[in-house]
Amino acid sequence: MTDRSVRKAARGSGGRPAGSRLTALLGGVLPMVAALLLALAAPPASAASLTEVTNFGSNPSNLRMHLYVPDGVQERPPVLVAVHYCTGSGPAFHSGTEFASLADRYGFVVVYPSATRSGNCFDVSSPQALRRDGGSDPVGIRSMVGYVQQRLNADPDRVYVTGASSGAMMTNVLVGNYPDVFKAGAAFMGVPHSCFATTDGSGWNSACANGTVDRTPRQWGDLARGAYPGYSGPRPRMQIWHGTEDGTLRYPNFNEQIEQWTDVHGANPTPAYTDRPQSNWIRTRYGGTGDRAPVEAVSVQGAGHSLPAGGMAARAIAFFGLDGTGSTDPEPDPEPDPEPEPGACRVAYTTNAWNTGLTASITVTNTGSVPLSDWSLSFDLPAGQTVVSGWGASYSPGGGAVTARPASYNSTLAAGASVQIGFQASHTGDTGEPASFTLDGAACTVV
Repeated sequence: MTDRSVRKAARGSGGRPAGSRLTALLGGVLPMVAALLLALAAPPASAASLTEVTNFGSNPSNLRMHLYVPDGVQERPPVLVAVHYCTGSGPAFHSGTEFASLADRYGFVVVYPSATRSGNCFDVSSPQALRRDGGSDPVGIRSMVGYVQQRLNADPDRVYVTGASSGAMMTNVLVGNYPDVFKAGAAFMGVPHSCFATTDGSGWNSACANGTVDRTPRQWGDLARGAYPGYSGPRPRMQIWHGTEDGTLRYPNFNEQIEQWTDVHGANPTPAYTDRPQSNWIRTRYGGTGDRAPVEAVSVQGAGHSLPAGGMAARAIAFFGLDGTGSTDPEPDPEPDPEPEPGACRVAYTTNAWNTGLTASITVTNTGSVPLSDWSLSFDLPAGQTVVSGWGASYSPGGGAVTARPASYNSTLAAGASVQIGFQASHTGDTGEPASFTLDGAACTVV
């Protein structure tokens, strides 16, 4: 891929409306011929495609690089590195996951590295791979990021990495080796940084894969910090996903990753917030309760080595802040209002809309002095909005005057406490927010 083609991809199709000019030029030509010419002159609906890039910089292990630049790419785009599983490839990860379609929606660039060694697994075990600029695959992937930053004027403050299985292990490695490059990572079915380390040249560590490597949070944290000695800057936020029935990289690795990254962030290993976005998901947040907590972990009940499943990529993009929902900085724990009034409440409501749909995130705070049991939140949805699905609460009816009732695990809202719920809805054009909310019949302050 040449510099010229990269710049062309960044600009998109660049077609110009030709209706008025063709009408004048065709003059007395038969209308049928004019219509045919207009159809032929129209640009394609989407010109974006996956393109291989060569000569992208230092590449000690001969990785391949594929780049996806959506038609609607941002002027100074964020970058997502999406790393495949063993036996996979960058093109396979492009076609088999939802990251490209999310890039189309939100305008970020996706880099897909491809491993080329036998088995197509990434090196997450050699001493070279487990330290900054030590060599092997992490150096090649870092070069890919630098290439995109130089050629596409990508935003260095919005670079993220995600991956599945071998790619999730590499995600852990990259955020440890290059905390000054990556702002956040999302690992689907991974292991902690340095868990897979070997000294015999083997790329496989059975003890780690089987979940029998058990270290203290401080030991795990020291391994991640040791990848870049002397670094004292901010650390990437981390999102961790794992299925409870994973038979390849077993479930104990889920908790070991939580221990590593909470220690790196200096966060309390006790969850600051717990909920169930879906019936078989348990989500915990550490060091904060909001969508941008330093560490977020999602345990998927009954799932094997098969992540990300449908909708999970969108959750990772939201965690990164690439969905346009707000700042990517960590959110602090909410503090209760001083001397709250009995029966008072506060609601924060944010939406993220697209063509015919939207998601709404609702934070409800009980600013009263007594706990609320089996609470209910009522609000009027704008005309044309209809709830399709929800999390943290049930919603009835789907439109108009809606009442949200809590799930069993969050049915009690203590004085000064907050709960986060939300829903996905369709719309017919009006993506506005409800004007007011009532909690158990009492009007809430809207922030």
